[in-house]
This record gives sequence, structure tokens and C-alpha cells, in this order.
Amino acid sequence: MKIVDLLVTVVGAPWRELTFVELTTDDGLTGLGEVRMVNKTETLVACLRELGPRYVIGTDPFEVERLGWHFGRGEYGRPGEVSQSALSAFDMACWDLIGQALGAPIHRLIGGRFRDRVPAYANGWYPAEREPARIAELAEGVVARGYRALKLDPFGAAADRLSAPERRLSLAIVEAVRSAIGPDVELMIEMHGRFSAAEAISLARDLELYRPAWIEEPVRPENPEPLRRVRAATAIPVAAGERVHALPDMRAFIDGEALDIVQCDLSHFGGFLPMKRLAGWADAHGLELAPHNVCGPVATAANVQFAAATPNVRILEHFNDFADPWVLSLVDEAPTVSREDGCFGVSDRPGLGLRLDHDVCAEHPATGGRLQLFVPGWEKRAVVGGADPT
Repeated sequence: MKIVDLLVTVVGAPWRELTFVELTTDDGLTGLGEVRMVNKTETLVACLRELGPRYVIGTDPFEVERLGWHFGRGEYGRPGEVSQSALSAFDMACWDLIGQALGAPIHRLIGGRFRDRVPAYANGWYPAEREPARIAELAEGVVARGYRALKLDPFGAAADRLSAPERRLSLAIVEAVRSAIGPDVELMIEMHGRFSAAEAISLARDLELYRPAWIEEPVRPENPEPLRRVRAATAIPVAAGERVHALPDMRAFIDGEALDIVQCDLSHFGGFLPMKRLAGWADAHGLELAPHNVCGPVATAANVQFAAATPNVRILEHFNDFADPWVLSLVDEAPTVSREDGCFGVSDRPGLGLRLDHDVCAEHPATGGRLQLFVPGWEKRAVVGGADPT
């Protein structure tokens, strides 16, 4: 079996673009991969179209180790966000092909089924004015939908620090949400790498009252030392890693005891093999994984397969019930979160078990949509204006 064709399709929404890769083999199978690239979709597409013919077309999809070596070593330059995301899309599609060829779901090929249900937490549910009562009302809707965990960023367009009024408002939002959802629903606080270590420590101490499941990326992602300082200063677990893209770059974070929960993104970290290696390394240090997942249904399906076979995965992020829910129609059988227990079921269909609907994709062409974190109103997940204050 050889890969003979590559097709790239970009689907657009106001705040994100989803890039789908389809690899077709000489015996007629088609494998799917997906990436939500952070603000660089055209750059990713160029990388896919440059490196696909070089390392993917004409190869056996079973040779995923060789594929990863070419991207990580053979290209000579250090792996980065764009190339690792391209590798992830190709790796995902190759595993889909492998599963189809063997008649088995991916989880059976990467360790077997460890769990039947994958817990999920909701994101993308709070596009409203930053008014505590309104956001609390939306949070109640998330719980009514069946979720047992949810995450929000209450900090507006803050960078480095919060003014006193903004601090009061942010804490009031968290207080209102916690009051609305009760003590038994997990509440994660996203910080998006906004703050200095001192500001993050001060905020964490104020947030401890609301017993968050974790604070996420409290400081910028490049340097583990400020993150370690935050972790040492609070009883709240610290989560990070979504903007780390290669296994060696996690060393200082894991060995340096800078975090409690590892959040590397399967669609930016090179795919299934690097994520399985990461999971083993994290497990040796007693750490859990909560993979970052801002993707549509294909990469979400890949994450469910990964989580089903990986014991130390704690929970999986999910956007698609609240942010652009129409993306579920992009495939024939999208993974969904049960209203009964807030979990994903685990598909036993071969590979990823999905087919892309090109007619639906064509209804949503590329938009240039991007995350504008430091522009007021970004949390509404729509096109926003204004200059970036940073």
C-alpha cells in the first residue's frame, strides 16, 4: 500500500480555521487528519504542500516512525509549531489508513482500550459581555447540557497584569460561575500565558477560594522557571504545555517540576507516537495529561482514540458544542459528548471512523479567522477590531 495523493481543505469560522488533510492510497483508502492552526493557516498549508510530496507521497502509511524522523531530523532545522502541526496532520491520516487496512480502531493499535468513556470539559461556551450574572447563566447551560467540567478565561484583554477594577470583575465572574454550577462540577481557569509570575501568584491566591481544578498557562510558555515559581506558591494544580511542540522541549517543564497537568496538543505535537511517548514520560513523574483540543471533529476523534488507550489522560477539551457547532456536520459521524455523563464514547470503527463531507466544507470557505487575545471582545469568538495593545 502506497500513498498516491494528498488533498488539503480549509474550513473557516470567525475565530478559527480548520485544516483537513486527506491521504489516498493506491488501493483506494482515504485517511483523514486535522489541525486548527493558531493564526497561520496559509503558512501551514504551504508546509503541507511542500513537505507532503517530499516525505509522504509514494510512502507506506505504516512507516510513521520514518515519517516522524524525516520531519524532526531529516529536515535539519529544529521542529517548530508549523512543521510539527503538518507532521501531526500526516501522522493522524496515516494512522487512520493503518486502522482501515487492519480493520481496527486506532486505540487498539496504540495500546488497546483502557477506558470505555473519555471525560470531557466544555470550552467556547462564554461568548457574552463580561457580566458575572450573564456568564453564570451560560455556565448553568453547560451543566444542563451534561458536562461535568468547564473552563473559561475571565480576564478580558489583560496582558502582564490586571488593573484593580479588572481584577474585581474577573474574580466576580469566577465567583458567579462557581456559585451557579455548584461545588461538584470542575471549573478550570484559563490564563492564556497573560501574566507575570508575581501577578499570576497573586491571582492564584485569590482564586483558591473557588477551588479550580487547575489554572492554565498562568505565565508565558517559553520559560519553565516562572511557571515553577507559580506552582510552588499555590495549592491549585498548574496546567501547561499546549504551546510546546516537540518532546525534547518538554524536558525542562517535566524534570523541572513546573507543572501538574501536561496539555500538549496532539495536532501540534507530531501526532500519536510523540504523544504516547510524552504520556509515558509524564506517567513516570506522576503527571496527568489533559490534551489541548481546539479542533473540529476529526482531531477530536483522534484525541478520543488516544485517550481511550492512555491511562494517565485525565480529561479532554471540547469546543464544538458551543463554538461553531455546525462543524459537527463536516463529517458523517462526529464524536459527541453524552448528555448523561459528560463523556465521549469510544468508536470501534476502523481507523478514525470518519469521512469528510466536502459539500459542507464548501459552504464554509476560509475566513482568515484568528485568535486576537489582547483585543477587547475576543472572548465573543467573532471578528473584533482595534489595535493589539501589546
